[in-house]
Amino acid sequence: MVEYSGQLDRAFHALADATRRGILERLSRGPASVSELAKPYSLSLAAIHQHVQVLEASGLVVTEKHGRTRECRISGEAVLRVEIWLSERRLLWEDRFDLLGKLLESGEEQT
Repeated sequence: MVEYSGQLDRAFHALADATRRGILERLSRGPASVSELAKPYSLSLAAIHQHVQVLEASGLVVTEKHGRTRECRISGEAVLRVEIWLSERRLLWEDRFDLLGKLLESGEEQT
């Protein structure tokens, strides 16, 4: 079981917003500056920067300043934590549905 619920809470909070999911989608293709991330949106650079800050606080994105440019990239470790948590839940529910299917099948045979 995952022991870092605070990090997961922040990650899911960050993922709850479509703009932040879009930013992560863009970063999945490689690092980008905040200016590059802002191009497809009709939002101010300051608004995109705030979204990036939420992603950074969640651990999903890491930023590094190069002169006047802030480069952003996905944190593979944080994404892996979310993926592990989701995989654990998926396996749990698959097992439960398999059990339910068996119970339903056995109930049909008794009637």
